Amino acid sequence: MNLGIISDLHVDLNKQPQDLPVQEALLEVVKERELTHLIVAGDISNDSHLSLSVLHELRERSGIPVLFVPGNHDYWSKENGITDTWEIYKAYQSFPGCLSEQPYILNDEWVVIGNTGWYDYTLGEPTYGSADFEKMKFADRTWQDSIYVHWGRSNSDMHRYFYEAMERELAEHQGKQIILVTHMLGHPFFKVPMPHPRWEYFNAFLGSAEYADLYVKYNVHYAVMGHVHYRKKHVHQNTEMVCACLGYRQEWTQEVALDEIRSCLQVISL
Repeated sequence: MNLGIISDLHVDLNKQPQDLPVQEALLEVVKERELTHLIVAGDISNDSHLSLSVLHELRERSGIPVLFVPGNHDYWSKENGITDTWEIYKAYQSFPGCLSEQPYILNDEWVVIGNTGWYDYTLGEPTYGSADFEKMKFADRTWQDSIYVHWGRSNSDMHRYFYEAMERELAEHQGKQIILVTHMLGHPFFKVPMPHPRWEYFNAFLGSAEYADLYVKYNVHYAVMGHVHYRKKHVHQNTEMVCACLGYRQEWTQEVALDEIRSCLQVISL
């Protein structure tokens, strides 16, 4: 099996009339790499309806399973005005391959488990406290989830919800080889390096240091994540962690989507 890994497609923000749409370019790379499965670790677009449409397109046109966890942007509904994020969450669960509380069995040996994850401020710097992070604002910038995501729960409660859901599934499949997928970061290695005055605050919204505890406790073989728009790998004890974010076009090193996806997408061969 060849499993392709990518995240942070941002198909709406990366669209340019003179270039292939991101999903079209991704389908080309799926063929080139002879993938048997595609894992998308969140942030397809800024609207849930568009993200679902892209997921169905990728699945139908590639002919392979597309495994997916929603990113924070996927919970936004900028075009359709859905204000209950749980409604969006349930809509994603109807997509075949959505991992949210729905592990995917690859074979007798391997299983893919995942969900969005959330942030609990543990990746923020000690310069700030919880009261500072609860504002979700720094200087002239507002963390946009505070506008577009409406769980009806605190960020720390949402982190705990996702954490406990993942742990239940990890315990259920203990003994298998596990690929764990989150959108949020699961290890401090991947946060924005310091010193960086703005990200000293905003690192708090990139994930949680607690997810690494699950990697160790359940002997996770691969941990896939996104969100930060870096492309890095790191080994934490026995876990190989992979962050393969496409990111925004202005962050790319290649001029066209096809070449950028070729350099971004990572493959796990099992």
